[in-house]
Amino acid sequence: MIVFYDPGHSVHNPEREYTSGGPIPYPECADRAHGIGAALKEAGFTLQPPPPCAPEALRTVHDGDYLDFLSAVYSNQHPHSAELVPTTFALRGGRRPPCRRAQAGYYGFDTTPLTPGTCSAARASASSALAGAGALADGAPAAYALCRPPGHHAGRDYFGGYCYLNNAALAAAHLATGARVALIDIDYHHGNGTQDIFYESAEVFFVSLHADPSYQYPLFWGYADERGTGAGEGLNRNFPLPPGTGDDTYLAALDQALALIADFDPAYLVVSAGLDIYGADPLGDWDITQAGITRVGARIAAAGRPTLLVQEGGYNLAALGANTRRLLEPLATG
Repeated sequence: MIVFYDPGHSVHNPEREYTSGGPIPYPECADRAHGIGAALKEAGFTLQPPPPCAPEALRTVHDGDYLDFLSAVYSNQHPHSAELVPTTFALRGGRRPPCRRAQAGYYGFDTTPLTPGTCSAARASASSALAGAGALADGAPAAYALCRPPGHHAGRDYFGGYCYLNNAALAAAHLATGARVALIDIDYHHGNGTQDIFYESAEVFFVSLHADPSYQYPLFWGYADERGTGAGEGLNRNFPLPPGTGDDTYLAALDQALALIADFDPAYLVVSAGLDIYGADPLGDWDITQAGITRVGARIAAAGRPTLLVQEGGYNLAALGANTRRLLEPLATG
């Protein structure tokens, strides 16, 4: 299996996250990707850097003004040491302020911070996903993009949930220029940004398994009755799952999701691969075991499609590398 990884993600490493209980150490830290990379190397995978993506490639999914904001929010007239955390959020009927730093609350939907290295790291992450899509288009049966920061909460013109550019959506859009594509999100949290990007489009069939948003982040998206609109009607499916979801419940939902994908009959499958489904993940409340993660990978492999896995969540640093290897190995050896 081809693995793409750009260590340039390390320039984005916020110190803290602001929650209702106060500041905590930032869960989406650089050590996440370092640990995954080390575990994959030990297991015999070869990691290769992706070529930098062309700026215009990002505009297939993201709004140009939003991309300009990410590029310019840390300009020379601002200190390059402090993290920028949105604290005042716009209703989109409001006016966009001219000050780039004030625009953080216009383009952000939560307190996900920006740092001087955020834009560079997000582009490196997107480059890995686009390289993975290119590998599939060139005939590879499977590829993995070790993306950090993750992407599935980022919409066309907004960031949040630790995400700035939607890596999986960029990969899917690239592949969809000449073929049918399905994108399945197996992260514990709903991929609201991905859903938003493709909700009115016939370009990509999107299906997500996630914690029920009636109690879990991102709260406002991910309900079962969200099915797409316009040209995308019927091409969006959500499987919200309850607290305590274990292997058998999750796999039963996954089987349903994969059956829908088989009916759609895509040429390519993109997977938003979040490992926060693991029972010991600090940001989740499910009971999925490491053996269950291997079974998830085997189910995806059995779908028999050229598959790109794009790293999303997963915050148990002690187990994340091993869990990623467990997910990938059925596709690497299939």
